[in-house]
Amino acid sequence: MAVLLISLFFAAPVAAQEAVADMADRLKACAACHGDEGRTVGDTYYPSIAGKPARYLYAQLENFRDGRRQHTVMAAMLRTLSDRYLGEIARYYAAQPHAKQPVFEGATPEQLAIGERLTVAGDASRNIPPCMDCHGEALTGVQPSIPGLRGLPTRYLDAQISAWKQGQRRAAAPDCMGKIARSLTAAEITAISAWLASQPYADDAKPADSLPGELPIDCGGVLP
Repeated sequence: MAVLLISLFFAAPVAAQEAVADMADRLKACAACHGDEGRTVGDTYYPSIAGKPARYLYAQLENFRDGRRQHTVMAAMLRTLSDRYLGEIARYYAAQPHAKQPVFEGATPEQLAIGERLTVAGDASRNIPPCMDCHGEALTGVQPSIPGLRGLPTRYLDAQISAWKQGQRRAAAPDCMGKIARSLTAAEITAISAWLASQPYADDAKPADSLPGELPIDCGGVLP
């Protein structure tokens, strides 16, 4: 399967002046995991990427290609692709409407309480800022490069925060998510993931244009 996906993905990039309409055909390999036009639905491991900020998507494609994020198939697909083509891919998915996601219903009341507290209020005693302070009050992300947290599968969220905690996922220094994740327990990570996936995701949700104030923590992965 991986060989098939890689062979599909490595169709030669077309010139920038050609219409973006053919991107869906060029990205059929991506649709195998991320859904048509980047819209994955349900509690699958693979995230829906439609509608996320373009610079965030570009940075993640770079991270997979350059080894800061670990995934064998993604790394193989992206290994020979240019920065310019990664930018085309990122802009294509950013322009797509996001997927309508069902809410996760498997969280316990205790998990929901812990997850909501850390997401909304953080924990000042451990220098853990609220998720909302970076990802936006509505948790739908912030332009140009902060991703939304709503509409993502709980298994995916849990796996990614855990990967930061364990050093398997990294961002440009200073790696703010790595620092925060290392301060969380495994149970807290699961609770945060469960609460986020349990929240409704409006049909017209989109990343905020800006944060109301400064980021609460230095974050090298946030591009100007």
